[in-house]
Amino acid sequence: MNHKIYLTPLLALVLMTSCNSQSELETPVETDPIEEVVEQSPKDMLREAYQLFKEGDDEASIKLANEVLEIGRAAENDTLIGGALTSLCRNAQRSLDTVRLGELSDELVELSTSSGDQKWLMYRAHMNAEMWRLIGDMNRAEAFYNESMTISYEIGSMGMYTIDHFNKSFVSTAKGDYKTANDLIKKYYELREEEGEEMEDAYGLIALAYLLEQQEEYKGAHEVAVVTRRLFKAQNLFPEPPDEKPLIAVEQKVVEMLSPDVREEINTNSKSKSVSDLLEKYLK
Repeated sequence: MNHKIYLTPLLALVLMTSCNSQSELETPVETDPIEEVVEQSPKDMLREAYQLFKEGDDEASIKLANEVLEIGRAAENDTLIGGALTSLCRNAQRSLDTVRLGELSDELVELSTSSGDQKWLMYRAHMNAEMWRLIGDMNRAEAFYNESMTISYEIGSMGMYTIDHFNKSFVSTAKGDYKTANDLIKKYYELREEEGEEMEDAYGLIALAYLLEQQEEYKGAHEVAVVTRRLFKAQNLFPEPPDEKPLIAVEQKVVEMLSPDVREEINTNSKSKSVSDLLEKYLK
């Protein structure tokens, strides 16, 4: 006798649901990969704040520096506090905010006193020198550079000591002391060599371009400026405001003083020129 099995509609539905559920379990479900969240260290945050500053994004730069300042104060970490205050000093340069710079300078003095670390006085002097150079008060800028260089040499901060030779050369050039400016640029590259740094440093060329322009050597100034911009682009460098200001002035002046044909000829001939070529050609 044959027995036929009849499924009720409800039982059929249960079986179908069960099969579908099993099928779903056996089928791998594609999901979006979980992005790993990597937290920045405070030092990395300061480096990023500096890069943002150079690229002109002061709002983001200030935000990061203030975050590090809070972290440093909570941890009573002098290095983070000083680094953040110095970073904020740079941002004050962009808007020529001398009031804000004065407030930050006072905090750096307090930090130096409490920690016994002269490094923060050095940074204070350097940042003030940069600000007053931007404003155009060269006597005040020179005094601060001298203070920064004295401290940096005493504490062995050769990086700052070296870069301030480059920075101070702008002041000497602006004051018409071309021999001192020439000697400072030369010393800047000599110190880099002594420290084992790369001699093909395009940054120092800004000072040379400015020196040549002020001496009315416009062809040379244009050649140096063109090579500087080419190397900056190749090396993804962003000059800081106090340093780019004279470079822009050079570029504007040579447009006034040299014909388009002359500038184009120099552009073509300078495509293969290196930093060493220009130093040998123009530094006395």
